[in-house]
Amino acid sequence: MEKTLNVQGMTCGHCESAVKGALGELDGVKDVQVSLDSGKVDVTYEEGKVTEEQMKDAVEEQGYDVE
Repeated sequence: MEKTLNVQGMTCGHCESAVKGALGELDGVKDVQVSLDSGKVDVTYEEGKVTEEQMKDAVEEQGYDVE
């Protein structure tokens, strides 16, 4: 499965690393692609292992807003 999250507040490489790291730690997340320009984060994951809510929480815990 693939999901695109709209993340507000990412401005630099550190932001990208923080979001990638937080999502990458979730069980079931296979790949994370971050676009700083658009604020979009594409997450490839295994359905049934991780929920969209868990992904949003992981990003929000890093201090970013998810729309």
